[in-house]
Amino acid sequence: MMQEEVFTRVFDILEKNGIEYMITGSFASNMYSMPRSTLDADVIINATIQNLEKFIKDLQEDFYADINMALDALKRRSMFNIIHFQSGFKVDLIFLKAEPFDGEEFKRKKSVQYLGKERWFISPEDCILSKLEWSKRSDSERQFGDAVNIAKIQGSKLDLHY
Repeated sequence: MMQEEVFTRVFDILEKNGIEYMITGSFASNMYSMPRSTLDADVIINATIQNLEKFIKDLQEDFYADINMALDALKRRSMFNIIHFQSGFKVDLIFLKAEPFDGEEFKRKKSVQYLGKERWFISPEDCILSKLEWSKRSDSERQFGDAVNIAKIQGSKLDLHY
């Protein structure tokens, strides 16, 4: 199973269980810029205990997904990951933070045609800001390069006022 198929399965299960999500990180920058390889995917989620438990249960056949780790991450508003058994592909699921910027960023998410369906992605503007923040924190030229490439390719489509 390819990464895209694994990712599609995760989105379908998130949607089935009523969990709002937003694809971020390298998968998002690949959508808005020049694609590059990545070993995992980052997804911000907004879940309740009930729909999180159902989501984890629905993953059990194909993924390593620990309910206790997920519930602890929900309580701390941090992250946990799931790993596809067959491919080893990892998805980091990051709970939406209570900070005002995080809420605004989540509201600005964009519906984008991806793998044959409408999926929710971080906006290109917020992707640039996120990549710049990660670049500063980790001194990563790769993150900075992603931000620059998004700006170059999106160009006049960007909300420069924002």
